[in-house]
Amino acid sequence: MTDSARRPRGRWSCSALLTLSITTLPIHALFAQSTPHTFGVQQGHFALDGKPFRIISGEIHYARIPRAEWRARLKMAKAMGLNTITTYVFWNLHEPQPGSYDFSGQNDVAEFIREAQQEGLYVILRPGPYVCAEWEWGGYPSWLLRQKGIVVRSSDPKFITPVTSWMKRLGQELAPLQIGNSGPIIAVQVENEYGSFGDDHAYMEQIKSILQASGFTRAMLYTADGPEQLPHGALPELPAVINFGTGGAKEGFALLHTLRPDGPFMSGEYWAGWFDHWGEKHHVTDGDKEAAELAWMLNQGYSVSMYMFDGGTSFGWMNGANSTRGEYQPDTTSYDYDAPVSESGIPTDKFYKFRDVIAKATGITPLPVPAAPTLQTIPSFSLSSAASLWDNLPAPIHSAGLQSMEDLGQAYGYILYRTQAPADADGDLIIDGLHDYAQIYADGKLLGTLDRRLNQTRLHVTVKKGQRLDFLVENSGRVNFTPVLRGERKGILGSVTLASAPLQDWSIYPLPMLNPGEMTFRSNACDQSPCFYRGSFQTESTADTYLDTSNFTKGFVWINGHPLGRIWSIGPQHTLFTPGSWLKQGENEVIVLDLHGVSHPTMQGRDKPIFATAAPAK
Repeated sequence: MTDSARRPRGRWSCSALLTLSITTLPIHALFAQSTPHTFGVQQGHFALDGKPFRIISGEIHYARIPRAEWRARLKMAKAMGLNTITTYVFWNLHEPQPGSYDFSGQNDVAEFIREAQQEGLYVILRPGPYVCAEWEWGGYPSWLLRQKGIVVRSSDPKFITPVTSWMKRLGQELAPLQIGNSGPIIAVQVENEYGSFGDDHAYMEQIKSILQASGFTRAMLYTADGPEQLPHGALPELPAVINFGTGGAKEGFALLHTLRPDGPFMSGEYWAGWFDHWGEKHHVTDGDKEAAELAWMLNQGYSVSMYMFDGGTSFGWMNGANSTRGEYQPDTTSYDYDAPVSESGIPTDKFYKFRDVIAKATGITPLPVPAAPTLQTIPSFSLSSAASLWDNLPAPIHSAGLQSMEDLGQAYGYILYRTQAPADADGDLIIDGLHDYAQIYADGKLLGTLDRRLNQTRLHVTVKKGQRLDFLVENSGRVNFTPVLRGERKGILGSVTLASAPLQDWSIYPLPMLNPGEMTFRSNACDQSPCFYRGSFQTESTADTYLDTSNFTKGFVWINGHPLGRIWSIGPQHTLFTPGSWLKQGENEVIVLDLHGVSHPTMQGRDKPIFATAAPAK
């Protein structure tokens, strides 16, 4: 999903109802049958086994919810009155290296869908391959960028070939779960809001054909776009739904009626909240206004899917970024989204308002609301062991010129570029193509920082000939929206000049941060330099908590080896949601990387998140 400023808005021919056997059983009885069922469009409305069916859905992303909590979130969705849940599939999680697939544990999307079915919920599947979602590079795996000249989101064979292989493998997992195979998947989205990106209908037809060849022929295919962008991204033979935010329903549906007068009529994403960027305020939206607008849509007989029902967390390195009018805007780890269900699984006031609206519109008494999870507090504890980054560098790669992370086979984390000053210099140090944040050192002393977020490219420095120059660069999250994403390689993509002279002869250290626990930790701190801090806390509870990161500056946190997420003192996020299922009874290890170093590293666990509601001054 994307913001209204970057959303495009879009003649429709009927989509035939899938020609499978028909039943009129209620949902639990329907799922109990082994015979196939039908879902499609009939006389301008959605039809389930030949009977009119209104979709009331909410988005939940399996990757953003700890697996142990999937069932609880699905039960909460059912209790709000939803009959369907919607989810993306994240290619980069499932194929981290070409031809190497992972559908285990947290990545077991088929199990997530089966659990939805067991809870009496249908599923709308959004397999991409591009998903946006404020997710790292819109779900694309970074290894695509190893191919020089690749043009993603196009008919470029260098892109389409791996897409075809990926979709074929995904089809093995999920095609059996389509409604025509007695599964819960009623609809499959073709690409994702392509009208906001381009108008290459041949490419869209290609993606549709790839989906069909991968087995997605037993559920309804459809497209989704902003109302004005619908003509650019929709396909005439498929149903088209529209996406919009608070206040956009009446105008959006009026345009949909004009563009697709034969229907069906659905909001594929009704943005019931919003996401956060680092250095900006935490977003809270108007639940009363959204409830009234939801009521209006349901009273018109329209279908709707709320984005998000439960936002969750972009654990690890998986946050994406925006690029609006040339400004790079990395997203926070938290994807709370001010959704009806909070990041920790607690129903909010918005949940109950929407629940009342749905019950009134449908005349169906919803299931009782499950008990909300109880979060634990953890007393303050010290991280008393430290490991300097400078003392734990891997073997370097020597190169005359600069290379990106992707050139070296690296996906996420940091990369260090090291060289020597060729002469005394008092002038501007200029980095061309910084992606995304750099700390610059001379003989280990910090000279300053450059931040793509602030369009910073130069730093005035004074250095002596032969001094060691270090450029520690962070991948802060690849852009997941607009054509900017086509150039989202990470590291230093251009050149570095010092007083107008280019720097060359580099030692390059890839720092993917896969096993920070294997570093050599000592009792002495490494204040004012990039440092890992290790400590532990005791708890007999495996309830969720929020680790308070307020005492740190910028970096990353691991809990018991799990990559939890990013920290940055500029906010608005000052805590990290920590799943209880990742904790142990007894001792729990925490490792924090702080790029600036801290004198007294301490943390504690809180039972509520801390968000700044006002943006800091830049």
